[in-house]
Amino acid sequence: MGLPVSFLGALFFMHLLGYTINMMTMVALLVAIGLLMDDAIVIAENIAAQLKQGKNNLEAAISGTQQVLPGVLSSFLTTIMIVGPLAFMTGKMGTVLKFIPAVLVIALAVSLIEAFLILPAHLYHSMQPLAADKRSSFHQGIDRWFNLFRDRLFGAVLDKSLLQPYMTLGIIIALVIISFSLFPAGILKYRALPVLESDVIQARILLSQGSSLQQTESVVEKLTTELKALNHELSPQQPDSQSLIQNISVLYNTNIDAKESGPHIATVSADLLAAGKRVGHISDLLSTWRAKTGEIPGVISLKFTDKERGVAGKAIDIQLHGNKLELLKKASQDLQNWLYHFNGVLNLSDDLHSGKPEYRIHMKDMAGVLGINARDIANELRASIHGGTNLDVQQGHQTYDVVVKLSENSILSIDELYYLPVRSSNQKLVPLSSVAEIEQVQSFSRIHRINGQKTVTVQGTLDTNIANARAIMSMTKKNFLAEFKEKYPGIRVTFAGQGKESATTLASLKVNILIGLIGVFIILSFQFKSYIQPIAVLLAIPGGLVGVVIGHLLMAVDLSMPSLVGLATLSGIVVNDSILLVTFIKSQYSNKNNNMYEACRDAARKRFRAVILTSLTTIMGLLPLLLETSTQAQLLIPLVISLVFGLFTATIISLFLIPASFIILDDLGWYKR
Repeated sequence: MGLPVSFLGALFFMHLLGYTINMMTMVALLVAIGLLMDDAIVIAENIAAQLKQGKNNLEAAISGTQQVLPGVLSSFLTTIMIVGPLAFMTGKMGTVLKFIPAVLVIALAVSLIEAFLILPAHLYHSMQPLAADKRSSFHQGIDRWFNLFRDRLFGAVLDKSLLQPYMTLGIIIALVIISFSLFPAGILKYRALPVLESDVIQARILLSQGSSLQQTESVVEKLTTELKALNHELSPQQPDSQSLIQNISVLYNTNIDAKESGPHIATVSADLLAAGKRVGHISDLLSTWRAKTGEIPGVISLKFTDKERGVAGKAIDIQLHGNKLELLKKASQDLQNWLYHFNGVLNLSDDLHSGKPEYRIHMKDMAGVLGINARDIANELRASIHGGTNLDVQQGHQTYDVVVKLSENSILSIDELYYLPVRSSNQKLVPLSSVAEIEQVQSFSRIHRINGQKTVTVQGTLDTNIANARAIMSMTKKNFLAEFKEKYPGIRVTFAGQGKESATTLASLKVNILIGLIGVFIILSFQFKSYIQPIAVLLAIPGGLVGVVIGHLLMAVDLSMPSLVGLATLSGIVVNDSILLVTFIKSQYSNKNNNMYEACRDAARKRFRAVILTSLTTIMGLLPLLLETSTQAQLLIPLVISLVFGLFTATIISLFLIPASFIILDDLGWYKR
């Protein structure tokens, strides 16, 4: 009854806080299963042990619960200290992932009440078969097999490791160091978020400003024709020969990358068969569509991409800040040429595009002689082309503004503009060409500024099967920026997108974990009455890193931010198991006449069942998620990999590491009761 009571209580408080049932909160509840079962197993096993000592049901329920109360309460507080701060992660990714630790804290708080007030009462009424040893033959067989495995296999390895505690500790530290070294070695790569198979692909079109709607429509027709041909080619490969492309839509005056408006932009969007049903990867589909379309004359930018999720930001997003637009444009081209050297870099472009042709008018020196200044010329041009309202006409009680301007056919070329009359100071009309020079130029369509400084943003996408954003950005900073800054000393470079968002969330994650570890150390120092013994518990946390690395390599998944959140959450579970193991060691130390070897040997055996069952319940609850193929689940699979594989290795390592650590502390004379 512990799980339904705890879950229903957690759902009640989730509703009060405005949380919904979604993939994030469901994963948190799955993770909570192991922690809830841990408390229940510890209390139930201790009550059963009291019952076997000859106490009646009521005495066993009360004394068994009271004996483990400090350890369970301490494990709860330390888990909250590690998991709780994770609910305050910052950044866009932190905003999404923080619901997992938040819901986990709620479920644990509710379960603590159930474990101490409801569970002992249930056990009091259900312990009679155990007291009379009337268990089923299947139950007894499982019990014998478990005891055989514990005493012969685990016990034999444990005894040998405890005889060489320094070697045991050294081997575990070596495993952690080897696992960590795989990151700088590049064997295990990092990306902000896992690769998510989208169900929508798009072609984002940008033509030069001034292009007609008919030109844009011809490009759209080319893209839709090739898309339909692609659908005809690939649909027979889909399950039951379903149509791969479910719907095609065209949005004119829409391109989220262009940040412009007008008939020269459009987006072709296609809804695909759901990721869990279709055959093939979206990156291959986009590459084929791009190849079939080929080069289209007159197109400034044509991006083939899936519909990105805005949590992690763009894979490539680099900002160039300076004062001269022409220099920024040239620097942008150099940067794009460098990035295109990497395989897998696609859709590179910047946001500094050529605008419509325009005329710039410069004053001649003789204009001042005629008493004409720049404002006079500007007013005449504005009044002639756009109209002036210096004349009011009143009819009855109503006043009308009369707009006077040249007819649309009056100025059809720059030659006619030269003869536009301008009024001098003596009220005589002179042609514009006599007081000004006219230059035909093409300016930029949009000038973006950040903190008042002109900025050009270079963005692009990656084929994640080939390229890694973090590796490319690292090589750009190391091998390109030095020469770039020498060539363009007045231009400042900043990195945004995935790198910036990942760094923001990662920084808050580090701070929150540090706060949690400090809190755990303080709590354990009070409980153990020692500043040394808590270190033995904290040493078990890196053991999870071994499993995290192995899991990601076996599953061929890059490390990502959800993976790190899973590792941080795993720390709370590891500490939870380790505290109760330490409590048993200290208790056995008193019972074994201060023989630390015997105390550790017996405590690890007695705690073995609870630790293994706790880990198995959590692992079995999370395993189905590893087989899930939906798009939502892809975001959580790295987190689940960290929890499943990390918990597996951390469980095994803690059963050897903590007893070995206490034997070393006793050998060095640092152990105090």
